[in-house]
Amino acid sequence: MEMEEAKECVGGRSSSSKKMIEMAFREYLRPHILSVLSCLSHAGFNIISKVSLDKGMNRYVLVVYGHALGTFATAFLALLFERHIERKLTLPVLRNIFFLGLLGAVLGRTLFYAGLEYSSSTFASTMSNLVPSFTFILAILFRMERFDISKGSAQAKMGGTAMAFAGATLTTLYKGIVVISPSTRHCHQPSTTSKILVDRKWIKGSLMLLVSYFSIAASFVLQTTTIKKYPAPISLTSLTCLMGTFQAAIMTAIVDHKTSSWRLSWNISLLAPIYSGIIVFGITAYVQILIIQIKGPVFMTAYRPLSTLFVAIMGLLILGDALHLGSIIGATLIIIGLYAIMWGKEKEKEKKLMEGVIHDQSIEIKMNK
Repeated sequence: MEMEEAKECVGGRSSSSKKMIEMAFREYLRPHILSVLSCLSHAGFNIISKVSLDKGMNRYVLVVYGHALGTFATAFLALLFERHIERKLTLPVLRNIFFLGLLGAVLGRTLFYAGLEYSSSTFASTMSNLVPSFTFILAILFRMERFDISKGSAQAKMGGTAMAFAGATLTTLYKGIVVISPSTRHCHQPSTTSKILVDRKWIKGSLMLLVSYFSIAASFVLQTTTIKKYPAPISLTSLTCLMGTFQAAIMTAIVDHKTSSWRLSWNISLLAPIYSGIIVFGITAYVQILIIQIKGPVFMTAYRPLSTLFVAIMGLLILGDALHLGSIIGATLIIIGLYAIMWGKEKEKEKKLMEGVIHDQSIEIKMNK
């Protein structure tokens, strides 16, 4: 009997330890999976938005409709999951929500759509790889991220960000030979990269995208501080979308007086605000807040280079764009850069854990004395 009880006890402990290991593994994978899904969502948003704008959709109206639908989607989720969470709308929180709407809707999304109109979806996705760099710099300036150039982890993050950006830039500026093409007609199309580079509209679009992504990076940093004061991520997303809707509507009324601009048809112009509102501004924005809560803003934005890879794949499968050698080489550099950034983050995390253990041991030794 005693032997059987001992076996049951050992078996119970082993099964419990297995469950703990499985839970820890799931928790480790969770932010990585959410980051990849976020990038995939943004890639679809990039393609759909470009097609919609090319079909004549008003960019200002698209911002308003997108944020309005995002407000309803996240308000419903907040009602389901955050009814019992204690939070308080203080004056500092309301101030942050106002600036989150300003950074996200008025500056971020409006300028993104404008830049997308003047450029291409691939180039817009390429420019988005500046977001990790912008976020990293802002995090350092606001003392949210420690940076020591002599440390290997800091060098890895800097080198990885630069390599990812270089790979994304190569994907756009260098085509090379066609490696994969869904149809032969794409093989005979002349390269337009040189024409785009000297086009004034392309320069104008690139500047708009630059300001847009800097604004988005600033909103990620501001979200990090706001979520600490208002610990309800879905509700915060809903309030941010609501604020963005009001601000974008005022801006639209000022710059566009045509009532016909607000009309939606049963085509891509209807799909674009639904996708941007529910999937991107609603669900994906909430997912990003979760990632920021778990890993911080730099970790979340470090995955942005994958969006460029996804856009290239979607362009091949959906739009029928040919996949060139430059895209493959660029994608390889993006993935290498991504792993370098992740390695740097993990090394910093390990160091913090070791410092905590050493600190606890020193306190224990002092207490024992």
